[in-house]
Amino acid sequence: MNPSLRIKVLLLVGNRLLSEALSRILRKKSDIVVVSQSASCSNVSGPIAESETEVILMDSASTPTPCLEFISQIRHQYPKVPILMIGSEADDQAFIKAVRAGIRGYLLRDASASNVISAIRAMARGEAICPPEFCLALFKAVAQGTGFTPSLRRPNLRLTRRQHELVPMIAQGLTNKEIANHLNLSEQTVKNHIHRMFRILGVNDRLEVTEIALSHSQEFTN
Repeated sequence: MNPSLRIKVLLLVGNRLLSEALSRILRKKSDIVVVSQSASCSNVSGPIAESETEVILMDSASTPTPCLEFISQIRHQYPKVPILMIGSEADDQAFIKAVRAGIRGYLLRDASASNVISAIRAMARGEAICPPEFCLALFKAVAQGTGFTPSLRRPNLRLTRRQHELVPMIAQGLTNKEIANHLNLSEQTVKNHIHRMFRILGVNDRLEVTEIALSHSQEFTN
């Protein structure tokens, strides 16, 4: 098969044995190539661009809350690169959080090798993957308007000038210390601003602030 037509997959799996097992499975397929492997979210942005990744295969065990923010950033930076997550258990709330962050496909850990291959091929075609066990939870979340782009229901942000400055910095993944250095403020002052901003926006974490920044990108463009 022409190498340029093969589906370029980046593996983001913290467990070394699982990573190697998935790599062996994928390398046996003539239409798929593993272009990069990583055990951490922190160092894959470069390889995504350099390898022209077409699908990211991610293990949920490698994605604590900061990595959910990373997923949201990847969705923003590389909107055409879908993320397929392998979940460790049938937890519909974890699934909804991952969908909110930006994944386009989800498989349970007990998925067969053929399921993984089929899912990668489907996502490369622009399709989404949802386990039957989670379809009801997904429909409920959409119907109730919970867990998805809360900013769309808040067109009037009512932020102070300083809080307005903080939103794109949070969306970029900057820490409180980095924001404080950039704005020449104390770290505690930044924490206070962010705490008040969370209350005004009605959000609970930085991921939801990132969603607001993406949904109101024109307002937060300097």
